[in-house]
Amino acid sequence: MRKEIIISIENNDDFKRKLLVYGNGFKQFALLDSNNFNKNNSEHTYYEYDFLAGLGSIKEITGTGIDSFKNLHEFNKNTKDWLFGYFTYDLKNEIENLTSNNFDDLAFPSLHFFTPEVVITAKDSKISFLYYENQFTEEEIRDIVQLIKSTDLSVIEKKNLSIELKQRFNKDEYIRTIKKLKNHIQQGNIYEINFCHEFYSNSSIDPINIYLKLNEISPSPFSSYYKLKDKYLMSASPERFLKKVKNKIISQPIKGTIKRGLDKKEDTYLKDKLYNDPKEKAENVMIVDLVRNDLSRTAKKGSVKVEELFGIYGFSQVFQMISTITSEVEDDANIIDIIKNAFPMGSMTGAPKVRVMQLIEEYEKTKRGLYSGSVGFITPENDFDFNVIIRSILYNQSRNYVSFTVGGAITSLADPEKEYEECMLKAEAMIKVFK
Repeated sequence: MRKEIIISIENNDDFKRKLLVYGNGFKQFALLDSNNFNKNNSEHTYYEYDFLAGLGSIKEITGTGIDSFKNLHEFNKNTKDWLFGYFTYDLKNEIENLTSNNFDDLAFPSLHFFTPEVVITAKDSKISFLYYENQFTEEEIRDIVQLIKSTDLSVIEKKNLSIELKQRFNKDEYIRTIKKLKNHIQQGNIYEINFCHEFYSNSSIDPINIYLKLNEISPSPFSSYYKLKDKYLMSASPERFLKKVKNKIISQPIKGTIKRGLDKKEDTYLKDKLYNDPKEKAENVMIVDLVRNDLSRTAKKGSVKVEELFGIYGFSQVFQMISTITSEVEDDANIIDIIKNAFPMGSMTGAPKVRVMQLIEEYEKTKRGLYSGSVGFITPENDFDFNVIIRSILYNQSRNYVSFTVGGAITSLADPEKEYEECMLKAEAMIKVFK
């Protein structure tokens, strides 16, 4: 069992920046930040920690493309400890008879989880350092605390982050592709598909500065910084995939986006416009039905419920339409099976899942990898919380390859021109990072 040291700090945000710089010195490091949505936004629900971090690795598991979920289940069962990690979208190939053969210069392993040497949790201004006595003395942990507090933040002074970004699809190609996908819908092959395209650059970047600027532009409840040796995730995700609290499972898919207004009056107008948009509601309800089906596979009979339908939630740059679906599971439920049976998340695929994933492979130009996968944590009590990896920048330092992907749900009501405009709106926050 881990020992605990509780510390006090004067400035939460200052401490997080210092923790980010200190943690980046490890080969494995994760910082998961709610950006105070649990405190400052009463409309946002089910947030437990201010932030969490994992420093270093005692042991880890990496997906090989075979039996990843089964191996993670065994790893978790034998470890019975904190785990930080991610699932890539391409684990779909282990769930269904699918492939991923598109271009991939990011090369993230399909799955990665690690047991941190030190776990840091922050809740209600209480910051805990959790460690094992056979690895650290109390004095050594207090030395780590002091090292973090004394970290020199001059290394993250604002720098020129400008790089040249290219798109996999130009506007004409994108619109032609949307028309082809709509044809599949009209023929009855699918009902809805999430179509994505990549922005990329062959450049060297500073991941810490990129993450801090992204988080400044788009503070989000599922922000995350994940380092795996030479590979980095910098995420400003607003979306939860799955959370488990004791016997309760919570999923909160996002479908429906509109920009923020210049003032409260315009905000109110735009919120009402989003709520009353038939296309956005059609997208949302299809995903809600898909999630209900996914959760029912592991739920107690009759326990799947829609707690909220078409909730409109405010973020720094956009309003989002979010629905909340819950279920209950048995005490001895296999938590990895719960995740596997809902993966990949319906908000990033469409319906029916298998057919749309085949079309995603056919019409998209790059392998999704970690984009539209999920990053999060598992506790020793087998609770967990995982996001949806959107609004995220990915970086392979060894290959000098920077990437982010944007997309949108295509239905029979989709206007190809407007779909392109919505994608560019979603890309705007990431593009700003590089200006």
